[in-house]
Amino acid sequence: MQRKELGIAVVGSGRIGTLRARLSARHPAVGFLAVSDLDPARAKALAEQTGADFHTGDNVEVIARPEVNAVFVSTPEGEHAPAVRKALELGKPVLVEKPIALTLGDADDILATLKQTGGELRVGYSRRFKECFLRAKEQMNQGRLGRVIGGLARVYNSRAQAFAILKRDPHATPVLDVLTYYVDLLCWFMEGNRPVEVIARGQSGIFKQAGYEAHDVTWAIVTFADGAVVNFGVSYALPTRYPTLGQSDRVELLGAEGTMIIDDDHMDHLLYSERGIPHAYVPDHQVEMAFLGSNTAGDWAVGNFWGPLGNETRAWLDHLATGSPAIHTTPEQARINLETTLAIERAVATGKPIRLPLET
Repeated sequence: MQRKELGIAVVGSGRIGTLRARLSARHPAVGFLAVSDLDPARAKALAEQTGADFHTGDNVEVIARPEVNAVFVSTPEGEHAPAVRKALELGKPVLVEKPIALTLGDADDILATLKQTGGELRVGYSRRFKECFLRAKEQMNQGRLGRVIGGLARVYNSRAQAFAILKRDPHATPVLDVLTYYVDLLCWFMEGNRPVEVIARGQSGIFKQAGYEAHDVTWAIVTFADGAVVNFGVSYALPTRYPTLGQSDRVELLGAEGTMIIDDDHMDHLLYSERGIPHAYVPDHQVEMAFLGSNTAGDWAVGNFWGPLGNETRAWLDHLATGSPAIHTTPEQARINLETTLAIERAVATGKPIRLPLET
């Protein structure tokens, strides 16, 4: 197996960009690392932390560096499109954070550039790389459930994290920014079977009072092309000190020949500490009781980062360096995920069933 030396650019030096950069710096195939952020001080701090070879406040400059042959785009959701298009135009493979964009127009612009350049693009739906969901996908590959006739996917988190996300981008609602993970998972489990209709309801109050349009809780019934019906739900409005450090979720698949239930609420590992337990996503927030393992990206432990985002990042770098298969979400599926979550929000707003694909 031939190995390729990698020159990696990480665009965006926030929480996820920092993890991507730190993991890239540790990968044996990475010989050059560059980081950028629109805040040059943040890029400089990340470069010092990771030993990066180059840092800048100019995203285009870091992508265009001749030593760079692959790019992570870890900017806020609404800023994905320019960086992704630039990297593709320069012939550099891209892994962009989910969702691919916040509008179908931006998503279509990215897909058009991808078609024009013949480049390589995948989208970072890291839940695919959590062990319980990898095991579940293997059972689906083995056909042990038969035809899926229905299912459920719901996710909870505290409003402490929701406010941090909304402050970063008011358009990154719990539906567009979080429920999208579970739309992706169910579409992956039922590969080739796409959503065709959405009915949804939402309840607002907590976030609206704070000046945001996001709903406190949203429930949707999504019908797939073969008639399977899946219930999707999200609430990121649990009390501020609720013990989760990220996503607490449950996924159920009901098949004609089997059933699979994935309990991912993390109540099996509790920690109580009067010293306080820091929240990985909200630096100034801590709790006294925590569901360990609920941090969505994963956790630092004994000198390394373990969990979905670590698995996903290393798998992508392995793919780039050796050509090993990639199970990362395709941009075409990412657009379906975006379209479905937009349809959920539209169904809530109108109170009417919404057919897919959406008219654009």
